[in-house]
Amino acid sequence: MNTPDARRGGLEVWAPSVVPPIGVELSNEQALAVAFRHLASYGFAENMAGHITWQLDGQTDMLVNPWGLWWQELTASDICTVDTEARVIRGKWDVTPAIHIHTELHRARSDARVVIHNHPYYVCVLAALGRLPDLLHQTGSLFLDDLCLVSSYDGEIDNPARAADLAAHIGQANLTILANHGVIATGRNLPEAVYRAASIERVCRLAYDIMLTGQPPSRMNWSDMAGMQKSLIERAADVYWAGAARMTIKADPEVLS
Repeated sequence: MNTPDARRGGLEVWAPSVVPPIGVELSNEQALAVAFRHLASYGFAENMAGHITWQLDGQTDMLVNPWGLWWQELTASDICTVDTEARVIRGKWDVTPAIHIHTELHRARSDARVVIHNHPYYVCVLAALGRLPDLLHQTGSLFLDDLCLVSSYDGEIDNPARAADLAAHIGQANLTILANHGVIATGRNLPEAVYRAASIERVCRLAYDIMLTGQPPSRMNWSDMAGMQKSLIERAADVYWAGAARMTIKADPEVLS
């Protein structure tokens, strides 16, 4: 965020000279399977619901999870590839028509290389209230001026036309809460999107718990949040992803199979 009033942040303030690596070279399918497993362990998944699509740079086809497998059981060999019309062109399983949510967002947004959708519990609490979370902790700065609310639920998005309407409503927002439904997170790459997805569930849980106190919260300054947002995107996302990958692989190396 480059405005005169924004506090400095990110790599212009400090750049680490070395960071802990994942420790293994991952194929794209392996990396995506790790993302599914990690977010499931974090409470982002609801049984077999939800999808992650990854449109690699310079490509129009997308890697995606198949219908019927839970995120916590996915392995690299389960990952499918679909074209821009959501037709499976590689893989042993099928995908749902709801995948059009992703194909149309990818079509509308060249920066949205990864699209993540599911129904994490605390996001859904606020979605049921039809509201966005108050950003009351520094991690919430990640979503400063970058939240969208779809305020009404009108059933399953199961065709390209309905998905295109949703993409138009979302616009350039990287985090959208769907009333009575769930959440959509986007990113320029897999680490950025995964970091947003994991962070929004914690942000919503914190906002809900603060609501329960009935006390007025302490507010942060926009300028400070803008600097923190830059730091989180530029410094935290990749490091978060590396740690998530290490722990996921250690917990079950079969995720890479």
